[in-house]
Amino acid sequence: MQKMGNVAIITARGGSKRIPKKNIRNFCGIPIIAYSIRAAIASKIFDEVMVSTDSEEIAEIAKKYGASVPFMRSKKNADDYATTEDVILEVLEEYKKIGKTYEYVCCIYPTAPFINEHIIIEAMKKMKEFNPKVVIPLVQFSYPPQRCLIIDEDGFAKFKNPEYVTTRSQDLEKQYHDAGQFYVYNVADLIKSKGIIETGFMPIILSDIQVQDIDTEEDWKIAELKYQILNK
Repeated sequence: MQKMGNVAIITARGGSKRIPKKNIRNFCGIPIIAYSIRAAIASKIFDEVMVSTDSEEIAEIAKKYGASVPFMRSKKNADDYATTEDVILEVLEEYKKIGKTYEYVCCIYPTAPFINEHIIIEAMKKMKEFNPKVVIPLVQFSYPPQRCLIIDEDGFAKFKNPEYVTTRSQDLEKQYHDAGQFYVYNVADLIKSKGIIETGFMPIILSDIQVQDIDTEEDWKIAELKYQILNK
């Protein structure tokens, strides 16, 4: 068995319903998946940068930009119900079959154009220094969740947590959410937990301008505008 150091896995299945061919659609001039591939390669910390996909078209584009596609994703993990962790564990198992095992894995989403090699390097440094189970990029909620409103059964809006109505924003606890870009895992912890990790997260805090969910056409346009601002 060949013990390796780090592997980057870019998860890019072919079926995208809300934005057709989302993972390879041109984003500011190049396929959006290329940003993830280029950042991983530029970090120079991975023994292999691979793409897990069920699509031959995605595989060809991935290889064009320097990633490897040593095997295709199974049908079981190419539907709407497969989790990111399911895909990672499958990839690690396939590598094990050909005699390769890894200590750390960085899972990168294919629609993460704001990612860069510096963030990836920082995440890996945190993994090796603090030994968490996962290193994850987070972004602070732009509006305090404690002040959220809900719609009741009569159609009226009301505060979910009325006890915070008069609390100053600066006195409310800061809360964060997943930036949806990448995760660095300790492989041993990931396998031991069978992909279900609920504790041991080490954060990297990103700003709003570095983060954008891309689920709709409107999201896509906003993401391109943000990217252009960041790269003036």
